[in-house]
Amino acid sequence: MDPENPTPDPQPTTRRDFLQTTAAVGTAAALGLSATGSSDAAPVQQNNKGLPTRALGRTKVNVSILCLGGWHIGSVKDQQAAIKIMHAAIDEGLTFFDNAWDYHDGGSEEIMGKALSTGGRRKRVFLMTKNCARDAKGTRQHLEQSLKRLQTDVIYLWQFHEINYDNDPEWIIERGALAEALRARKEGKIRFIGFTGHKDPHIHLSMLPRHEWDTVQMPVNVCDMHYRSFIRQVIPAAVKRDIGVIGMKSLGGGRDHRGRFVTERVCTAQEAITFALSQRISSLVVGIDTMDVLKQNLEIARKFPMYSMNELEKIVARVRPVAGDGRHERFKSTQFFDGPYHQEQHGLTPKQVQG
Repeated sequence: MDPENPTPDPQPTTRRDFLQTTAAVGTAAALGLSATGSSDAAPVQQNNKGLPTRALGRTKVNVSILCLGGWHIGSVKDQQAAIKIMHAAIDEGLTFFDNAWDYHDGGSEEIMGKALSTGGRRKRVFLMTKNCARDAKGTRQHLEQSLKRLQTDVIYLWQFHEINYDNDPEWIIERGALAEALRARKEGKIRFIGFTGHKDPHIHLSMLPRHEWDTVQMPVNVCDMHYRSFIRQVIPAAVKRDIGVIGMKSLGGGRDHRGRFVTERVCTAQEAITFALSQRISSLVVGIDTMDVLKQNLEIARKFPMYSMNELEKIVARVRPVAGDGRHERFKSTQFFDGPYHQEQHGLTPKQVQG
């Protein structure tokens, strides 16, 4: 796939399917395998670096099943080290890059822009960033600033960031943000439009019918199966609409790249990432802030799938006792994990958020 001229890749070859779930009550999730040729599967093929790729919903553009997370790469203190990580990721076939206008006050976009500005790398990457505004003026401002920081004329995927509050779906319509994004698409400054959020499935379900979205980003992890589940509720609705699903928080979130699940011994990184990749998603955003983490994640993705259906069922059953109350997914049940820009947008102060 050439991101400068995104056209469908050849039809992926048929292979064993990956996990789909049903809402089984009182038992571990009922997990099944289906063939990638079926309507509810995530087609997979290999790029020339041996990294699996999938079609990004109705866009028909194939992207690597791992997406380099913008927040963590922006947290690397040594800018040259961050640039080397991104260059290595591209060379290894990890060519889907995530970012957001507010990550590290714009620092994440700036360092990513530097990394992509040399050696023709910008043309090799499917670049995504996010708009934090809900009104037309702010939306245009965020777009122009992101384009400048990322040193690019076009953003391939632009998503409304952190649709976490019940009134966010109304705001982006009523205050003109979506209309401004559509104008930017006509101008050729963006190509595809989506939204993200990590709070509650009902907010995502409220957003889905408001526009013909290209993508939607949400938590996809083994604990999600048992608590306010996006996998059970939102993924089927998105797939039905041919919207590309982007997973995140496969390790439970957190500033540490290991994630809460690993540090709190819920499961291993290999189990967590493999489980998430086994869902009907196009790609999974992963936090990468060292070369070792990059190598680990690439190894997991290249060996995918490495668990049988029975093994995945056992993982889901094993985490159930500590997953059902949301203790490991506090980004769903608290506002501690909402970005400060969005907290202020809704009139909240740090004191109010902390209670």
